[in-house]
Formats: sequence, structure tokens, C-alpha cells
Amino acid sequence: MAFRISRPMQMALVAAAGLAACGVASAQSNVTLYGIVDTGIEYVSHASANGAVVRMPGVTGELPSRWGLRGTEDLGGGLAAIFQLESGFNIRGGDLGQGGRLFGRQAFVGVKGPYGTLSFGRQYTMTYYALLGSDVLGPDIYGMGSFDAYIPNARTDNSVTYQVGWQGLTFGAGYSFGRDSAGTGNSPGQGTCAGQVPGQSVQCRDWSVMLKYDASNFGVAASYEEQRGGTNAAANFFDGLAPAAFASSGDKDTRTTLGAYYKYGAFKVGGGWLGRHVSTSAVNTHSNLFYLGAAYNVTPAWLVDGEVYRIINSDHNTRGTMTTLRATYSLSVRTAVYAQAAYLFNSAHAAYSVSGGGGGTTPPTGEGQAGVMLGMRHTF
Repeated sequence: MAFRISRPMQMALVAAAGLAACGVASAQSNVTLYGIVDTGIEYVSHASANGAVVRMPGVTGELPSRWGLRGTEDLGGGLAAIFQLESGFNIRGGDLGQGGRLFGRQAFVGVKGPYGTLSFGRQYTMTYYALLGSDVLGPDIYGMGSFDAYIPNARTDNSVTYQVGWQGLTFGAGYSFGRDSAGTGNSPGQGTCAGQVPGQSVQCRDWSVMLKYDASNFGVAASYEEQRGGTNAAANFFDGLAPAAFASSGDKDTRTTLGAYYKYGAFKVGGGWLGRHVSTSAVNTHSNLFYLGAAYNVTPAWLVDGEVYRIINSDHNTRGTMTTLRATYSLSVRTAVYAQAAYLFNSAHAAYSVSGGGGGTTPPTGEGQAGVMLGMRHTF
């Protein structure tokens, strides 16, 4: 038997279908494309025994260049699915960073809800998040990475992380089953550590925890991270001495941080301490890195900031002090130009390099080193 639908009923069905479509659309992923393009020209004195070098650095400027995709999907009940894919690249040659990985900076998927965020993949460790507030210059070419190249590269493969916040207090934890599954190295001088093998369940393992508190004008944070050794891994203190072998799953490389910052109007000051301890059957080495920085927005367009770093490695009899000063002028919301300069003082047995711009600038032992860079940065 055939039947006819009245005109009012047809319009009601069309309206219902439209509402249903809107409901489906609202549940779809919200995906954002973003990135940073940052480079310039750098001068480094005493780049080797042969003298100075002028170059376009391969790794970073004010911020490392990158592009990425991140997205969320509302799952209902206060839950949301999240993902992020982030690729690092070098402007001077257009090549991929992080050992040639397509998404070497971040690649994870997870779920976010009222009780925190749980995610899986290649992610930052808690050391990275703990330093975000107190380290004023961050991953700058003349920043903390000049003394410890792991800091701007503090990320691991095969990791599960959890973060939860409540009224300004944040707790975070991460666990990696094998911090370098691609076998390309997570940071300079660290070698490779592809993951656990049968009978060696902690080989190449990494775990970290963080606790921080952020108020409207100040914050404090602390973290602890432990790495285990594995085949082809190394422990480098970046002071000119050869990296230590780090091949056993019983070897440990730990970093502990404590930092704080304070804001007053256009002024910010931050500082802290990073202690490192490498323990193997052959070495037992400690270092202490102290930092203090400040930033001031002279005008909405002009930012002046700087930081002082001091590292002490008594076991190696090496010490270094670096001072960095930077000025940034924003041409628009997304585009800025900058000038920065730094000088690093090495002790008699140290050979720290002022530049974190891609290596190849280690000075002669005991030699001081200056770095100057003029650059441009665009975000999208």
C-alpha cells in the first residue's frame, strides 16, 4: 500500500535531518594547522682552533622551526579525544630535524577529561614542562641547551603520559618503554637507545614526574627524570670531554629540576637549578646548572630579555658561565625580528659551546666564545 507524506510532515523531516547533521558535524574533529619558521645569520668566535665562523644555523634561532597538526573531538560526558603531530625542520636546507623523523617533535593520541589527560606516543618528558615557566629564554640558540643539549630535546618514543590540574596545581608523569625506537638519537651526544630487548625490560627506559603550581603572577615547579642505558647509548656532559659509554640497562642518567618565576606588569623574572647525575660501572659524575633570567616588554612591540647560566661539574673539573641578551621587535602579531648576543666563559679544562645552532662550533679547551645572531621569526 502506497501512502503520501503531507507537506508539513516533509518540512519537519527535513528540519530533523538538518539538526541531526549539525549534531554529527559538531562531534567531528576540530583540526588546527600551525607552525613556526625561524632563522637568521649567526657569528660564532673561536668556533675551532682555526677561528670564527659566520653561518645560517641549522637547528634553531629564538625558537626551533616546526609545523604541526593538532585536533580534538568531543566524545560527550566531558571527554574529548586529542591528537598532535609535529614535525621539526631546518630552514637553511629544508631537511627534517630529530634525525630525519617525519614527526620527530611530537606524535601522540589520547583522551582528555575532568580527571586529566592520558596520551600515547612520542611526547615531551616532564622535565620539559617543568622548565617552561622559569626558563625565560627557553629553547633559544644561546639558552640552556648550550650546556645540556637534552633540555630542548626532552622527548621520548613509546611513552605514556598523564597530566591533571586542579586550581593552579598540576601533576604530571611519563613512562617510556624505549625512548628512541627509531634509533636516530633524541638529542646530540646521547647516541641511540632503540628500546628494551628480551630479558632486559628496563633497557632504554625513561620515566619522569612533575609537580608545579601556577598562580596569576608567580609559579613554582619541580621534576625528576631517570633514563636507563642500552646498546649504542651515550652520556654526554657537553663540556668537551668524550661522552661516557651508557650501554648497560643498569646505567642511570637522572635530572632533577627546581624552578620559579614571578610576574609584575610587563616584567618577569625566573630562575632555578638543574642537577644531573650519571652513574655507570665506570663513571659517577654530577653536574649542577643554575640559571636566572628576566624579561621586560618595553612597549607592546618591543621585548627585551636575557639570562645568565652557570654550570659546575666538579668530577670533570669543568665550569662554564654564559650571559645572553636578546631584543625582539614584533612587526605584526605573527612576524618578528630579533637580535641577540651571548658570551660563554670556559674554565681551564672546559670546552662548552655558546651556540646550540647545530654543532660544529666547539672552541679550544679553556677558550671563551661569543655568539651574535640577527634573525626573523614567523608563526602561523
